[in-house]
Amino acid sequence: MSHTLVLTNARLVLDDTVMTGTLTVSDGRILAISDRPVSHPDAIDCGGDDLLPGLVELHTDNLEKHLMPRNGVFWPILPAVATHDAQCVAGGITTVFDALSVGDLEGESVRIDTLHTAFAAICDAMERRLLRADHLFHLRCELAWPELVPTLAQLVDHPAVRLVSVMDHTPGQRQYRDLDQYRKYYAKKHVAWNDDTFLEAVKERKRQQARYAHANKQAVLAIARERRLVLASHDDTDTAHIREAVGDGVSLSEFPTTLEAARAAREAGLATIMGAPNVVRGGSHSGNVAAVELARAGLLDILSSDYVPVSLLDGAYRLVREADWSLPRAIATVTSAPARAAGLADRGRLAPGLRADLVRARHAGDFVHIRTVWKDGERVF
Repeated sequence: MSHTLVLTNARLVLDDTVMTGTLTVSDGRILAISDRPVSHPDAIDCGGDDLLPGLVELHTDNLEKHLMPRNGVFWPILPAVATHDAQCVAGGITTVFDALSVGDLEGESVRIDTLHTAFAAICDAMERRLLRADHLFHLRCELAWPELVPTLAQLVDHPAVRLVSVMDHTPGQRQYRDLDQYRKYYAKKHVAWNDDTFLEAVKERKRQQARYAHANKQAVLAIARERRLVLASHDDTDTAHIREAVGDGVSLSEFPTTLEAARAAREAGLATIMGAPNVVRGGSHSGNVAAVELARAGLLDILSSDYVPVSLLDGAYRLVREADWSLPRAIATVTSAPARAAGLADRGRLAPGLRADLVRARHAGDFVHIRTVWKDGERVF
């Protein structure tokens, strides 16, 4: 028996226009879009609320805070995954790439300690249909971590793995080219360094980078190419980093730290991803380039909620106010652009035949309140 959902008197955000009308769903797919109200006994009157495609999130490590809600406190894994999933859906996100770090440069690391259990728990929750959103995997490869390649090999063949990024958090370059910022960041994580131990830690991480990073990267690239996975670079800082990324076969530049790198990425045909928290907060927490600055320069393609799921839609609407973007262009950064970058042709737009992943949102001043979320035509929030 077919299931029909009719949403009328909605402000439909389409590819290149906004139109008040009606969207009809049948069996989990968008059946029709009309610029007229309809007479249907079960139609939902949206009262002029915005109706958007479900958001597509390519990089979220939001799960980490649920795995360790306080320093040294590990939470039961399945409730942590379920809470993370619920937060994503409450933020309008219907497709989630869980960004799990394969490795870390810190000795005592929640990322290393929970990698396999988190991966297994997400898979288990998917198989048991416990999750509201669609979950896929983005494996973030820390190039200077000694155990990277064998650990990646244990995970990469799962069919939900679709995206791999290469990253290097060695201090003195990329995100942490400013050593003072590096020290401040880890001080917030209760890493206690005096001047001598800090300098020794930096030297040790650089030695580790020299020993492992190049060989590990070549192995990761070979693994990703063999499986035809989408490749991303991370924290590109200058044109040399972009040239390196292009040579590696990368198609996404995640969180470039400078205007120079973002401009080089655009010229090279790479899509640029920036953090929605950067937009909402008005700048980078690491002292890097502001996402809105890239938007105003026409150098921003995709937003990621990174560590705050609710920031994604908020960030998109702020691009309208703060970068003078049209609403369709801004919403594309969290819907069609990430879907296209990930090779997901069945979602990310309001168009007949596509998945009925939908978000109904109402304006309350500058705040956009998410009222209802559907995935495959079924209400999930």
